[in-house]
Amino acid sequence: MELRHLELAERHIAEGERRIAEQEQLIARIARIGADTTEAQKLLNNFFATQMQHIEHRERILKELEK
Repeated sequence: MELRHLELAERHIAEGERRIAEQEQLIARIARIGADTTEAQKLLNNFFATQMQHIEHRERILKELEK
């Protein structure tokens, strides 16, 4: 069961990395045209926070597997 949870956590982390990269590219495009990036940056910050939660979750699973 823990291995399935680890697999899911790894998938969430990979998806998070993709979303973060896409959002960073979007912010760069918005900034190039001189538009306000405030809301896009807020969303990126949320992505970072969520990513940290996924990483922490993976770490907890790995600790359980070490037992």
